[in-house]
Amino acid sequence: MIKNIRGAIFDMDGTLIDSLMLWDVIWEKFGNKYLNGKDFKPTADDDKAIRTMTLKDAMSYLHSAYDIGSSGDELLDTANVLMKDFYSCDVKLKKGVLEFLEYCQAKGIKMCIASATDIDLIKIAVQHCNIGKYFTNIFSCAEIGKGKDQPDIYLKALDSLGTSITETCVFEDSHIAIATADKIGLKTVGIYDKYNYGQEEMKKIADVYLEEGETLKKLIDNDCI
Repeated sequence: MIKNIRGAIFDMDGTLIDSLMLWDVIWEKFGNKYLNGKDFKPTADDDKAIRTMTLKDAMSYLHSAYDIGSSGDELLDTANVLMKDFYSCDVKLKKGVLEFLEYCQAKGIKMCIASATDIDLIKIAVQHCNIGKYFTNIFSCAEIGKGKDQPDIYLKALDSLGTSITETCVFEDSHIAIATADKIGLKTVGIYDKYNYGQEEMKKIADVYLEEGETLKKLIDNDCI
């Protein structure tokens, strides 16, 4: 149960917006551009790790591990173009998100975004989905310099909200991120996303877990928050 929270920290991709399929688009583009049309896909372990890294670190890792592109920076430029187009034109909110943000705002819960995505891309997606009015601040792992396997981004978000750890909840679709938030004492809501890994692990750790087909609106309907 996560009743009586005063602060909420939201991941973006896979939590607020339906976007994690974009990685499959990136892999296809890399195969076409750098491998003469051959299929490209990182190993399951690498794919899982990459999704919680900063984009720059992820692209540097891919270049080193798979010898594609002339540099990590070249891969980063390619990925940024794809992501900018997607966030500007195609991305959509996940079901139940708008209702939940409205509910939290009405209850006076302070909200911010903490994402591994580049800050400029976060802002593009937030503007496209018209949800900027709900958040007091936006934080990116890319700016902080550490991924969500480390607590830095959550501590920074918590400080900006001005709420206590015990009164603040993190909303995430990544079991690595949920584990990090849980270790420092934040309340956690784990959210199923078919494109992400470690759902069973997340279900064990999260204070509340939203199963496949369930949305954030369930928290309102069940008076969980």
